[in-house]
Amino acid sequence: MMNRSSESLQSDTKLRIMDAAERLFARDGFHRTSIKQLASEAKVNLAAVNYHFGSKMTLIEKVVERRWRPINQQRMERLATIRRNAALKDPGPLARECLRAFIEPAFTSDMLAREKSCFLALAAHALSEPDDTIRTIFINQFKTPFKFLSEVLHDALPGLPDDELFWRLHFVVGAMTHCMRLCSAVFPSSEISPPGNDLGTVTDLLLDFITSGMCAPCPGEENPSRTHGGR
Repeated sequence: MMNRSSESLQSDTKLRIMDAAERLFARDGFHRTSIKQLASEAKVNLAAVNYHFGSKMTLIEKVVERRWRPINQQRMERLATIRRNAALKDPGPLARECLRAFIEPAFTSDMLAREKSCFLALAAHALSEPDDTIRTIFINQFKTPFKFLSEVLHDALPGLPDDELFWRLHFVVGAMTHCMRLCSAVFPSSEISPPGNDLGTVTDLLLDFITSGMCAPCPGEENPSRTHGGR
């Protein structure tokens, strides 16, 4: 039977491996990071990585889940609050409130105070990963809050066709992903480097942009009845 000291040591080893994996995935991406590099960065042997995670894909899944689960929990709670409050008033939820509930947790989570660049780079890699297996890992984390956001925005923008809402939501995710990349990247040229605003300002600028796009009239529509959903 494993004693408490052994359990603590194993837990510490597992945490070190995950921390090292997060740093390397953020810096080099998922595919360019090898198990050998992970073991060296975590100062453990290769067997320890296999013992705790079994495979590189399982490790990727655990690293992504560790960071995205609390963010998604915040998103779900905030969207649920918006929906409850909207049921008590007319004309319903504001699109900007819904988008803020989805966007803000990714830029204001507790881990950002300690490791902003690492987390934002990891998130950007996960959001833009072309590999089907890794993309599926992310989609499994992402789909529930994304679907809930779609439902609440449908209430906020009742005149927006479903297909149009779908595409605009994906444009929102694309803008958020690019913003995460910009906030974590070091640009070789100052001419294309974004200004060094704090994350609160960046979040507000992003919300201004995506709210305008989400609430824009459809082609041929001059005075959409859903404009209350904007600001």
